[in-house]
Amino acid sequence: MQPRFYNTLSRAKSAFQPIDSNMVRLYVCGPTVYDDAHIGNARPVIVFDVLYRLLRHLYGQTHVRYVRNITDVDDKINARARERGISIRELTKATAQRFHDDVAALGCLAPDVEPRATDHIEAMVTLIERLIARGHAYAAEGHVLFSVPSMSDYGALSRRPLDEMIAGARIEVAPYKQSDMDFVLWKPALDDEPGWQSPWGRGRPGWHIECSAMSAVHLGETFDIHGGGIDLIFPHHENEIAQSRCGFGTRVMANIFMHNGFLQVEGRKMSKSEGNFVTIREVLADWPGDVVRHAMLKTHYRQPIDWTLAALKESAQTIADWSAGVGDTAPAETVPQQVVASLADDLNTPQALHEIHRLAHPAAAGRAASDPSQAGQVPTPAMVKAAANLLGLLRDSASAMRQKAMTQLGVDGDTIEKIIQTRLAARAARNWQESDRLRDELLGLGVALKDNKDGTTTWALKS
Repeated sequence: MQPRFYNTLSRAKSAFQPIDSNMVRLYVCGPTVYDDAHIGNARPVIVFDVLYRLLRHLYGQTHVRYVRNITDVDDKINARARERGISIRELTKATAQRFHDDVAALGCLAPDVEPRATDHIEAMVTLIERLIARGHAYAAEGHVLFSVPSMSDYGALSRRPLDEMIAGARIEVAPYKQSDMDFVLWKPALDDEPGWQSPWGRGRPGWHIECSAMSAVHLGETFDIHGGGIDLIFPHHENEIAQSRCGFGTRVMANIFMHNGFLQVEGRKMSKSEGNFVTIREVLADWPGDVVRHAMLKTHYRQPIDWTLAALKESAQTIADWSAGVGDTAPAETVPQQVVASLADDLNTPQALHEIHRLAHPAAAGRAASDPSQAGQVPTPAMVKAAANLLGLLRDSASAMRQKAMTQLGVDGDTIEKIIQTRLAARAARNWQESDRLRDELLGLGVALKDNKDGTTTWALKS
């Protein structure tokens, strides 16, 4: 199956053809590790994890190389390290580990390579030297700047009018700049700031050059897909393209650029001033990772998403329902074709989730089997598990998910199991009043039971 993806460069959806089908190459801009990542940061991590899973499914696990960088030198990092009186390495190591823990709880696979900016300074200096030699950059007062007028088609990704690009660049006005649009490749470092020796003096790289250098080192001068949030289109990705194309003399940096939409919280832009700023860690304190992931995937990645309590509650119910339905069954060896087809159509996760629901509830969907390739077969829990796994959901067994939820809520499992068994005995004796009382007692503990024709064989924590 050949996937089709929307390309920000062309503003169109087209068939994906990797440069080398033996090694599909994907680069995604990673975190700047000065503080805990917020829930908006979680969206690109989850979106491109689904893309990574799909590419591995289509081309083979050993035929995809996913690179997601860590920015570990930056003004914010320097300021935070100075506040705490520690080195940037100490700060970023601890913050990066918290990020890894958070995204793992969201069901995200680790990238194949996770380069740190500070480990690639030499590659950045080399690329800057190439840009200077090719007439696309110049040194001035300890700085090195990219000469935007030297690139005739600068702005092809964002397609912004020149005045908007100047306004949006947010570049410091400086007398040594030859053009308002020129941006920094290298800057001097103060005595109390991290810095590295270079042909232009002791300093540190600009943000944009970091990703150009790291992607080239680990994926080559041209690769298949570059991903990130829509906020990175300009100036970050625009400037990456300029540096990479002009430095290496290539037609493109990546064949496809994919960007996820913005995230709002309850209809408002997330910000500390609004009082609605929430970190991934804070969300995970209240909701299981599968619930958070499902809520994120209900909206198509290119559309803006409104992060709401109602959406989380709906996802919690769906995950509890699916988990109860599949129990501890192992996933099927093949993923239902219509789920793969949905993801292959520009990562249409809402449609994929709909197809999983139809597999989980074929009678309610009005058909016995929803997968044309499984003609004559009734969908099974194993098929549901395989489909959900492709989206990074239902990764744990139902019993493991229950145990995690119990730990999160501080619920004693033995006590819960005794109440369940007592309730089963009451139901067997047709003592419905006692059965209802015990159900209410469990609800008070945060546990919702799921009864079926065979009795109460499965249960799930109520979010």
